[in-house]
Amino acid sequence: MGLKRNFGTDIMTTKIVSAAPSKPRRVLAPTPVVGTPKASAELTDLLALMARLRADCPWDIKQTNHSLIPYAIEEAYELGEAVQEDDDEDIKGELGDVLLQVVFHCQLYAEQGRFAMGDVITTLQEKLIRRHPHVFDKENLADDAAVKQRWDEIKALENQERAARGKPKRRLDQVKAGSALMQAQALQKAASKLGFDWPGVEGAVEKLEEEIAELKEALPKAGETLTAQQERELEKELGDCVFGLVNVARKVGLDAEAATLTCVHKFKSRFGYIEAKLAEQGISVEDSSLEAMDALWEAAKTEE
Repeated sequence: MGLKRNFGTDIMTTKIVSAAPSKPRRVLAPTPVVGTPKASAELTDLLALMARLRADCPWDIKQTNHSLIPYAIEEAYELGEAVQEDDDEDIKGELGDVLLQVVFHCQLYAEQGRFAMGDVITTLQEKLIRRHPHVFDKENLADDAAVKQRWDEIKALENQERAARGKPKRRLDQVKAGSALMQAQALQKAASKLGFDWPGVEGAVEKLEEEIAELKEALPKAGETLTAQQERELEKELGDCVFGLVNVARKVGLDAEAATLTCVHKFKSRFGYIEAKLAEQGISVEDSSLEAMDALWEAAKTEE
């Protein structure tokens, strides 16, 4: 994909032009490293190491692009936490874990003959050059707002090119990737702007109660083993409940992600209290009874 630019007007116009069809090229996966490698700063060495892991490590061998999705999300969050804590060693480690996800996915796609790391790097560079005409073509953009406007114009043209390839952008495609809670709330907010929403929180609460009732119906009875189909149905009902709860949060002006994180940190803090108090008694969590831990849980609540 290339760019055509017309400098005949004050505002530069950009047209995205699809490259002429070319012969499909053969995509080769990296060659696995032999022996015990030494760590280096070379990307090619990292790719060869990944290829070796795919060849000889049972866990790596069984992974797929879809099975890796949760790990990519997890690593992105851990990187965010490391940046917040501002520890260089932790940041380097977490950046490496994010890079591993990119390398792992590229290895898998290369094995499938679809594309390799070099294609990803080239695509990224093309996008950066295309979206920064004020840098590479010296277009005169006065401030950040003008740069943002130009960026949006170029993205709109990219969306037109995408539509021409049979992949049009839909209204809710504007919602960016993120945690499930973040996406759920963003989707609901976008749909609300288009008039698809309850007038008040009452409607959202009624819908949540309806979904909870359906979830209860799908739950297994005592001693019952769910079939694969029943598990899928239960997963759907559980997702509907979470989505409904996010809707309630949105309708009252709360952020569902922040509310959940507050609960997560509270749980960790209380459980840490339990562990510390048991340790003072010379008892491990594993050796404690549920009754003892529950009593300490209630004690932790009084100290918050």
